[in-house]
Amino acid sequence: MSFFTELAHQYIDGEWKPGSGSWDIIDFNPYSGEKLASITVATADEVDQAYRAAERAQRAWADTNPYARRLVFERALRIIEDREQEITEAIVAELGGTRLKAAFELHLAKEFLREAVHLALRPEGRILPSPTDGKENRVYRLPVGVVGVISPFNFPFLLSLKSVAPALALGNAVVLKPHQNTPICGGALVAKVLADAGLPAGLLNVVITDIAEIGDALIAHPVPKAISFTGSDKVGRHVATVCAANFKRAILELGGNSALIVLDDADVDYAVEAAVFSRFVHQGQVCMAANRILVDRSLEAEFTEKFVAKVRTLRVGDPADPSTHIGPLINSSQADAVSSLVEQTVKAGATPLLQGGAQGNLLSPSVLAGLPADSPVLQQEIFGPVALIMPFDGEEEAVRIANDTPYGLSGAVHTGDVERGVRLARRIHTGMIHINDGTVHDEPIVPFGGEKNSGVGRLNGDSMLEAFTTQKWISVQHGRSQFPF
Repeated sequence: MSFFTELAHQYIDGEWKPGSGSWDIIDFNPYSGEKLASITVATADEVDQAYRAAERAQRAWADTNPYARRLVFERALRIIEDREQEITEAIVAELGGTRLKAAFELHLAKEFLREAVHLALRPEGRILPSPTDGKENRVYRLPVGVVGVISPFNFPFLLSLKSVAPALALGNAVVLKPHQNTPICGGALVAKVLADAGLPAGLLNVVITDIAEIGDALIAHPVPKAISFTGSDKVGRHVATVCAANFKRAILELGGNSALIVLDDADVDYAVEAAVFSRFVHQGQVCMAANRILVDRSLEAEFTEKFVAKVRTLRVGDPADPSTHIGPLINSSQADAVSSLVEQTVKAGATPLLQGGAQGNLLSPSVLAGLPADSPVLQQEIFGPVALIMPFDGEEEAVRIANDTPYGLSGAVHTGDVERGVRLARRIHTGMIHINDGTVHDEPIVPFGGEKNSGVGRLNGDSMLEAFTTQKWISVQHGRSQFPF
């Protein structure tokens, strides 16, 4: 596809160029297996070039009037709107995302760009009193400088823009490394949109590469002062360790094992709809997905029957078909891993209410019940179309089960009494939780992030200021200080 081959390059200091590594990343359509592009990887030397270009460009950008900076994001928004069909096709082809998923991702991407427009004007200084006569304390909020962004494969266009646009709007420069399975939507396409919107050269650089080629060069490099990483907790732990050793700020948006809790006074039909969407949107490849569906035992039979019936109606197949609900997983290793996990869990005693088969990277939904309390699957994130249904007896047990996980990202509580739901939600150890809704939500101005192994720090809204700016104290002595010697 010419769209992909046109963008199959590194983007460094405003120039599109091939990498100089000794091997290529092959970009495949996960549904058809079609080769979309071949990209020679960037080396550690090219990572250095990208960071040095960002460092040079950032100084003038930070001094640019924020009203002028925000024009770039206004133009980028219009470009995305004009090219929405083309970007949709790219998401379908490169991610295996359904058309519904592509629309959801693009809607949020536009919302976050709108917020970036406003964010450019958000930093405010303060004047604080001093116990010393004649002293004025000024506190300035300044860009951190250069930010490294590492984005995932599941919502690559959105989750790259989500860090890149705010960091740029606040006066920083960025080096972006997209996931190797989504190098175009997560990297080159973001650069193309912002370059066409008038972003000066050097401010955004995209390096398409892999840790096998560059090691820790992207996160250990001396130029970036902050690293924004979205991905697995295993890799996130390593990123945090390297950042700490190099005195860098780490913003980590990691995995989840969210619980959707259905209390005894819930609207069962509505809870079923919310649970099915929360578990199976984008084939379950969503960090906020409802891995575990907890149902009060008094509603278990009714809920389970209706849930399984609803799941049976989901269409699995070509993501380009508008009627498809579930497309392929991102690659064969991911599909094999999820299939094996289902088989192992059933062998260990779980009851398969539905056990989906595999066809290439397509996995039909599985619904498992009767899980032993010590089942390993209850402790991990499942990045695939697999639902786990667990009964509970009363609120105390629901809270205990929901919190019995190393993760704490999202969740939901369904109840006929909103304040009852809020009281219970406050006891769940997550960064986000929703009453009478699904578990998969993101909005531009609310703090987004997790507890425990689900991450460190927050993004969105005012949290972007904490992530991508720093505070500097400058004092002015209008009189004369008295020194003891």
